[in-house]
Amino acid sequence: MKILVATDGSLYTKRMLAYLAAHDEWLGAQHAYTVITVVPPLPARAAAVLPKDVLSAHYADEAEKVLKPVRTFLARQGLTVEYLTKSGPAAETIAATATKGKYDMLVMGSHGHGSFGALVLGSVASKVLAQCTTPVLLVR
Repeated sequence: MKILVATDGSLYTKRMLAYLAAHDEWLGAQHAYTVITVVPPLPARAAAVLPKDVLSAHYADEAEKVLKPVRTFLARQGLTVEYLTKSGPAAETIAATATKGKYDMLVMGSHGHGSFGALVLGSVASKVLAQCTTPVLLVR
């Protein structure tokens, strides 16, 4: 199975990884894993005045803050994993990557807000569910 794992470095990412580790059917060499993190874009005015190499370094540094512990965890599991870093609106970018990459499943953590909280706060998970044609496993 080709699995896309969305990470943001939060406690919910850690819970999602722990869930995967506890369930042999999800975490194993029989699957092909790609881990994605989406870095929020800088405001257009700021991005326009920064040299491209500085902008690229910023996005790479922000992504590595999220990916470093995930790399360590997955390496301990003995898995070979591909890592993607993208910039843009998180939900739209994750959903588009899952669809374009023809993944069999998208796995991500969720804050687990109630319906009122999701309505007021908005939720990356809710937006991904609404936009993604790939099956999604949400871990709360």
